[in-house]
Amino acid sequence: MALERQVRAKVLAKRDPQQEKEAQEWIEAILGKKFPAGEAYEDVLRDGQVLCELMNKLVPGAIPKINTSGGQFKLMENINNFQKAMKEYGVHDVDVFQTSDLFEKKDIAQVTTSLFALGRTTYLHPEWKGPYLGPKPSEECKRDFSEETLRAGQTIVGLQAGSNKGASQAGQNMGAGRKIILGK
Repeated sequence: MALERQVRAKVLAKRDPQQEKEAQEWIEAILGKKFPAGEAYEDVLRDGQVLCELMNKLVPGAIPKINTSGGQFKLMENINNFQKAMKEYGVHDVDVFQTSDLFEKKDIAQVTTSLFALGRTTYLHPEWKGPYLGPKPSEECKRDFSEETLRAGQTIVGLQAGSNKGASQAGQNMGAGRKIILGK
């Protein structure tokens, strides 16, 4: 039991209340409604309904059927549909949380990280006008140099590490030398 308690404490320590608050406010802004008062962040997200609604706001019709009742499997299906829609939207596989992270509340920090990944991905969709969550992803800075410029660059000696002023490493020795002992 002690190990289980330690693991649970470690997972809880990874949670960042500020990030959870930002993610919650982002979801509320997109959906145009507040989370129910007094209900925990993870409890509101747990059945996947809010997440499916969120995805349908980002991409209308992304999740055609949202299960509002039924057994655990129906509610877990919401989470799976949300994850599938996230990947189709452009969120990388490695950024998508596991279903049990949310449904069994095993790793809510990972769920929040996934929401931030989704928020960053919205920047890459020009049809989405906001709100946004997280920093804007960097863009590739393509440069086209002429052949002449590239040839000119080859004649220059790079000195990023500084000049060695003619010094070499010959004779340099740190600590004891390596001794090879035969016959042992």
